[in-house]
Amino acid sequence: MSIPDHRAISGFLDAQAAEAGAARNTLLAYGRDLRDLSDWLAGRRLTLFDLTRERVEDYLAHCDAEGLSRATRARRLSSIRQFTRFALEEGWREDDPAIRITGPGRAQRLPKTLSRDEVEAILAAAPALGRGTAERARNLCLIELLYATGMRVSELVALPVAACRGDPAVLLIRGKGGKERMVPLTSPARDALSGWLEFRDNAPKDSPLARLVAGKGARWLFPAPGAAGHLPRQSFGRLLKDMAASAGLDPSRVTPHVIRHAFATHLLEGGADLRSIQTLLGHADLGTTEIYTHVLDQRMRDLVLNHHPLAQSVSRDAPTSENN
Repeated sequence: MSIPDHRAISGFLDAQAAEAGAARNTLLAYGRDLRDLSDWLAGRRLTLFDLTRERVEDYLAHCDAEGLSRATRARRLSSIRQFTRFALEEGWREDDPAIRITGPGRAQRLPKTLSRDEVEAILAAAPALGRGTAERARNLCLIELLYATGMRVSELVALPVAACRGDPAVLLIRGKGGKERMVPLTSPARDALSGWLEFRDNAPKDSPLARLVAGKGARWLFPAPGAAGHLPRQSFGRLLKDMAASAGLDPSRVTPHVIRHAFATHLLEGGADLRSIQTLLGHADLGTTEIYTHVLDQRMRDLVLNHHPLAQSVSRDAPTSENN
């Protein structure tokens, strides 16, 4: 079966949005990648339905020659795989030419994280930051929730207040692509949440907080002026750097995403399994979560090399370059 490339791509994207719940940015990336492939094929008087394993490999070689990064080439192959698998399932073709192509892979970049002591220092510094008791309670709630759940910063600042009522033991979080997941709350996070709600719900009449809650911020746990009605991600990012500085840490090392990485890494260190961490983080692919095993491996290597007596002995006794 053969249909025009643009219709095939459109049908594929519609299915990814409706059935797989793909996020808008993912759909845009799929569309760009497949249109580029279609243009390359058209220059050879071919279509997407003329793909063979050799032609996919030739296209990837073309991308390499164009100077595209390994990550970009890996993403393009992923887009092609998704499309050819869909075409096979739809009966558009009788084989999947991309299924056995390994591709360039992605350069492994370990996520930056913090030690438990460093996170504890940030949590200890948080209650002192703010222009008043209500703002300090809000700031403590923000960082406690972030570290307790590993939420993305966009998920944190846009938490609906209705999801946080009644001293919840778990939070229902709406993540990428509208997918929902349940994440347990720690006792400190529940206490911080309860403390902030007390201030939020009982703000003095005509105070700035009361006006926010009565206006567009009524829906949100962390109301703020502005079109969205809730605290902007950028504002929380700056606040987090203030917390880091107060804790004696380099602010450039601390971002909301670094706290998310710390959450996952500390869970893994404590014995949690990857599947559980994948669910808590809202990762669609376990391969995304597996990066934390490499962080843990690196920490273990550093621990041995820095503290094991034999490692230190080897370091002291190792021949210098002058002896070689």
